[in-house]
This record gives sequence, structure tokens and C-alpha cells, in this order.
Amino acid sequence: MADDIDDLADRVAAGDRRALARAITLIESGREDHRDRAAALIEALRTRGGPQAVRIGLSGTPGVGKSTFIESFGMMLIAQGLRVAVLAVDPSSARSGGSILGDKTRMERLSRDSRAFIRPSPAQSHLGGVARRTREAVALCEAAGFDVVLIETVGVGQSETVVAEMSDLFVLLLAPAGGDELQGVKRGIMEIADIILINKADGDLKPAAERTRADYAGALRLLRKRPQDPEGFPKAACISAIEEQGLAAAWEDMTNLVDWRRENGHFDARRAEQARYWFGEEVRQALLAQLDKEPVRGIMDDLGARVARGDVTPAIAAKEVLTLMRGH
Repeated sequence: MADDIDDLADRVAAGDRRALARAITLIESGREDHRDRAAALIEALRTRGGPQAVRIGLSGTPGVGKSTFIESFGMMLIAQGLRVAVLAVDPSSARSGGSILGDKTRMERLSRDSRAFIRPSPAQSHLGGVARRTREAVALCEAAGFDVVLIETVGVGQSETVVAEMSDLFVLLLAPAGGDELQGVKRGIMEIADIILINKADGDLKPAAERTRADYAGALRLLRKRPQDPEGFPKAACISAIEEQGLAAAWEDMTNLVDWRRENGHFDARRAEQARYWFGEEVRQALLAQLDKEPVRGIMDDLGARVARGDVTPAIAAKEVLTLMRGH
């Protein structure tokens, strides 16, 4: 097994796309033996070192043009000689099928380019599981030599916070809208956004896009300045993904922000914080997995029936389960 993992690690580190796809399939598996092999693979690649990719979290409301943006932005980066990986966190996929597969078919140019790699997340209903696999996939893409890893979150909700914990910077993509639209964006996502891009700033929508940018720029100024931000950040800007306008300026803003954070120690400190966060998540996920194993699962079913009948309170039943788990 060790030889197989070392061989796979060597091929991933050499930039072999098939090996990378196989490695991601391995880490997506829920089988316990596969999880052990996946952990060994991640460790083998970690010890090899290598340059750090720029990890960009990306979110946006439905219909904002994320697919068009990712393709236009990705192709622009490739034209600059960079390699681009696109991953997705889609906790809704188990219920609705999600949208990333549709995104992939719409990103025809990007998906055909050998310097790009597009991978949807597995269909799982538990966000923590999806995010954990995606976080490991990010590490694999970085080890494979990709310069930029775009981590797309589908929808607006808890997934934004989770994606921020695996990104170096977080980009929020919005469409031109009236002033009331500002009320619909939660303060939480505004606080984690490093750059807000108003897409579709073209044609008749250009004036509305500029007004929306001004609204969000004003809102960002009201938020407390964060120590990891240089002067002028977080910021809002207008782009047109379909006309490929403003993309180069947006990339310059992103690289300037990442460079400043590297030079001032915030980049490494943030990655260290993220590693600590994911350590905690690994422990929590492992503990949750114990609930699906015997004898805990059988006792959970029995106690669940007793709680439903009113024979025991939820708190007392939960305490019994925890007592049992401590004994194991």
C-alpha cells in the first residue's frame, strides 16, 4: 500500500491530471480503508513541499454569472501562463442535483484546456463532509502545481463561512440591482468578503452596476477595518465577464492583497489558523461517524424510539449515549 501511495503522490506532484483525478476520487470515498490511504497520500505530498497556490473562495447569488466569470477569469489566467483548478462546495447536491455539473458543461473552453482542471464536489447532504473533501482536494491541486485554485460555493449560506476557512481570499460576485438588494446580503458574508465584484457591468446595466458598486463600497467602509487588510480593502469593483472587462484589474487587486498579506505575515498566520480549524473539524467528523457504528447506532435507535414515546427526555437520552461512547 505504501508503494502505491508513494507512486500516486509522485504522479500527482508531477502534474499528472489523471493521477490527480484518481487521488481526488480516493479522498472523496467514505470507506475507512480509503480514508486511511487518503490521509497517507496527503501526508506524503505535504512532506514534498512545493510552491503555494493562491486559493480563492468564490460565491454569488443564483443567476449572477459565476460560470461565465470562472471561465473568462480562468482563461485570462491561463493566457498569463498560470494553471487553474476549479473546485466546488455544493451541500445542496444531495437534494437537488446542484448546478456545478451544468457549470462544467457551460465552461467549454476552460474544461478543454490542459492547463485547467474542473472538479465538482461529491453529492453529500452533510456540509462538513463535502467541505472536508474539498479542502483535501485543494491541497492535492496545490501539490499538483496549480497556481490558482478557485473554490466555488453554490448558493448563499453556511457554505460561505466554510469555504472562507480554506481560502486565502474570498470574492463575492453580485449582479447590478437596486439599493434594496444591499439589505438582502447578510452582514456575515460582507465581513468575510475581501473583494466584491459587480458582474454584468455592460450595456444598459452598466449605470446600475456602478450604482451597486458605490452602495457596496459605502457599506464596506462602515465595517470595521481588519488587521489583515491593507489600505483600500475590502473593496468593490465592476466587471463584465461576458465582455471580459475588468478581469485583469480584479486579478491585480487579488495579487496585491495576497502579496501584502505574505509580506506582513498574515498569509502564513491565516493558513496556520485554518489548519487548526480543520484539525477540530476532523475530530468532530470522526466523533459523528461513531454514531453510525454499532453498538452506538442500535442504542441511538432504541433511545430515539423511547424519546418519541415520551418515556425519556432528549437530554437524558443524549447523556446515556455520551456515557456509552466514553466507555468505548
